[in-house]
Amino acid sequence: MGKRSKKTTKWSQQVTAHSNALDIETGVFSSDDPQEIAHSLKRSAEASARRKSGAFRSAMSMLTFYINRGGSGLGDEQRRVLEKAKDELRKDFGREPKR
Repeated sequence: MGKRSKKTTKWSQQVTAHSNALDIETGVFSSDDPQEIAHSLKRSAEASARRKSGAFRSAMSMLTFYINRGGSGLGDEQRRVLEKAKDELRKDFGREPKR
């Protein structure tokens, strides 16, 4: 087998940083405030002219993607904050939080 070149970033990190659908504010996923994360994602989704689906779906998809892929090394507390941000995002878009 051939040698693999060493990458400096993971593909998921590239997607999070350079999404073609949303221009995400720097450091949004590192916040410890679920409301701040949700509000930022909502602003980004509503401002985007490149997204292919609705603003809610785009914002929720990016958050879920980060939790599942980009945030694989998340600590338990930050994961809880991001999961709470999902409920806040649902509230921001006038949808019922999941129970």
